[in-house]
Amino acid sequence: MNKVKTLDDLRKMREAFRADTDLREKSNNPELMPQIKVSMATCGIASGAKEIMNYFIETLNRRKIDALVTQTGCMGYCYAEPTVEITLPGKEPLVFGYLTKEKADELINEYIHKGILVDGIMPITYDAVKPE
Repeated sequence: MNKVKTLDDLRKMREAFRADTDLREKSNNPELMPQIKVSMATCGIASGAKEIMNYFIETLNRRKIDALVTQTGCMGYCYAEPTVEITLPGKEPLVFGYLTKEKADELINEYIHKGILVDGIMPITYDAVKPE
């Protein structure tokens, strides 16, 4: 734990604690809110996924939209990084690729907030094997 030397240090620690607590509280019932998983494998990070994840967190907080933003490993869409998987309550997850801040903003405004599909959905390239 860092030592507190100034009032500003204490404020930063308080905000970090609140963010951690908020994430834990939201994770108790994740199926009740939009879930955004940002692919943070090496290819995603190199393509700007960290900035996209921060943009989602900051924008959703600023607009007071309850959503759970987490990171995940490789989703297999290296050619389309940065990618995110968004699951709305009661719906199947969708993966969106080639994200920019503008595209993330469109996803928040149209898909997450209104449920309207937007361009950029990655096609499903496989089906799960079902036992007979």
